[in-house]
Formats: sequence, C-alpha cells, structure tokens
Amino acid sequence: MAVQVKLSVFQGKIIAIDGPAGSGKSTTAKKLANRLGFTYLDTGAMYRAVALFALRNQVSLEDSNALAQIAKKIKIEFQNSDNGQLVFLNGEDVTEAIRTPEATHGSSAVAVFPEVRDELVAQQQALGKKGSIVVEGRDTTSVVFPTADLKIFLDADITVRAQRRFLEAMHKGDETSVDKQIELLKARDKNDSERKASPLQKVHDAIVVDTTAMSIDEQVETIIKIAKKQFTVA
Repeated sequence: MAVQVKLSVFQGKIIAIDGPAGSGKSTTAKKLANRLGFTYLDTGAMYRAVALFALRNQVSLEDSNALAQIAKKIKIEFQNSDNGQLVFLNGEDVTEAIRTPEATHGSSAVAVFPEVRDELVAQQQALGKKGSIVVEGRDTTSVVFPTADLKIFLDADITVRAQRRFLEAMHKGDETSVDKQIELLKARDKNDSERKASPLQKVHDAIVVDTTAMSIDEQVETIIKIAKKQFTVA
C-alpha cells in the first residue's frame, strides 16, 4: 500500500487535471487524492448525474433550459468509503448508475449547454474553496479552476485509450470492441474539443503528461514529483 504524502507544502493546494476520455484522469485523480489525503472532486460525475436524472424522468437531452433547472435543483454529494468515493444523487448512491453507456453518452450531450455548465461550475468552485483538492474533468484548468496551483493535462494514444475503455466495458459485462471504442472516442474528442461552451483544451501553463506507456501508479508518482518540484520552488 502506498504511503500518504504528508508534506506541508502540499496543504491547501488545488491540483487540476484535464485530458480526453481514456487518458487515465479519473483513476489517477482518485489515487492521487488518496496519496495526498486530499478531497477528490470528479466534475464529470456531476454531468453524468444530471444526465441520469434527465433520462430517468424523460427529459429531453436537447432541452437546455430543463437541463439547467435539473442541475440547479438536484443535490449531488461525494462521500469517501472503504471502496472509494461514492456519488449520491438526491440521497441515492448512483456511483455505478452514472457509469452506464446511456449516462456516459448523456453526459456528453448535456455538457454542451452553457446554462448547465454555468450552474455546475459554480457548484464545483464552491466545493473547492477550502483547497486541498484534486479535481479532474475537461475544463478544470481552463474554466473551473484557472488559478489552480498545479495544472496537469493527461493524454495518451487513442488506441491505448480505446483498449482501456474496452477492458472497462468487458469488466462490466458490456459487449464491445476496441474498434468500436476508437469510434466512440473520436466522436467524444470531437464533441469535447469543438463545443462552444468550455471546450477541452491544453492551457498554456498546464504540464502535459503522456500516459500511453504508464500504469496508473506511474501516473500518480509522476504528478507527485511534478508537484513537489513546483510547490517547493513556489
């Protein structure tokens, strides 16, 4: 078991991680937060929760006003557990439900609307006011926390990203293929990078980490080394 890093220079910092789907953001951010004793903020889970609520209540994923009202009214909470961080929607544990293919597709659809993003970004910024957080998503370094103490952009070859998504799907019992995942990732990348509201981008002061040949543990160690160097110098 990895030992927590307890350097005082880390305390109160905000570490923001961006990158395309399949680059390792979520798992790396979770492990990094655990190593540092930080709070982990999964911004993507919030969009998934909005999409899940909309799908369950037959709300059109093209109705921006209705989706914005959902984002404003629902209660999204994060709780730590022995099995990792749990996501609650109006008191219900939806940790697994928001990871279904339907919710995943829905999250990409609702995330294009500025009205939804404005509401969730405000909530995310409120959650991050105390600092000592690791936050990940697709606009965390550019929009949510543009003054984060450390900005990381994770990237990887699309074939490797597709293989990762394929293995995740197989583990859940979902039938798919690497080629299908490449197709889905290309569509997701295009949608994320070309949307008008908070597109995925590498900000000028983000440090790029290519995870193509890295394990999750290697990604975590790389970011810790970068953080130690940057925070000590700062």
